[in-house]
Amino acid sequence: MAEIYLVRHGQASFGAKNYDQLSDLGRVQSEYLGQYFTDRAIKFDNIIIGTQQRHRQTAAGILGDDLSSYDSHSGLNEYDFSGLYKAYMAQHPDAAEAAKDGNRRIFYQRLKLALTLWSEDRLTEPLPESWTDFKNRVADALAHIQSNTEGTCLVVSSGGPISMAIGHILDLAPQKIIDLNLQIKHTSFSHIYLGQDRMHLSDFNTIPHLDQQGRRDDITYS
Repeated sequence: MAEIYLVRHGQASFGAKNYDQLSDLGRVQSEYLGQYFTDRAIKFDNIIIGTQQRHRQTAAGILGDDLSSYDSHSGLNEYDFSGLYKAYMAQHPDAAEAAKDGNRRIFYQRLKLALTLWSEDRLTEPLPESWTDFKNRVADALAHIQSNTEGTCLVVSSGGPISMAIGHILDLAPQKIIDLNLQIKHTSFSHIYLGQDRMHLSDFNTIPHLDQQGRRDDITYS
């Protein structure tokens, strides 16, 4: 039976001018995961990643820069969380004052509210894509993975598409998908088996390469 390891990228550069770059810790997280796979003789017959830089950098860290052959699919790219956040703030200016200091906790509280409104088509500001568009492009990415996977496949994506993919597999409501999204850890993997006509979730959001003595401070969500 074919199987995929669906990995969230390493920690990116939160608050930096260019978010789409791994932080130093993100690179280390990726290398730890690569060592975990090596130690267990898990080898990949094919590699499919999103088109964002942090996806490629994570895959390179896992594979030791051996990315001579891989496939990419834009359906695995993250939604525009910055655009959603700004749309929410424009719609709720009373919330803007408390978020001025860049506090991550407040940011993610506001983002969760924005995601809920987005999923209900209740964000009034112009957006790059609707929730339905996002759902459909992730479904397209899953179909691409299923039709192009034989053996074991490494897939590197972001928290939003991963939660939506799990939502497709388990037929989850939007709020459950949002709840999953905001708990996915950097370089966690979800293990999925591919059947003839469906996918079967085996493990979700697991981090054995980080959940050990001396590395627990390297566990991050943002």
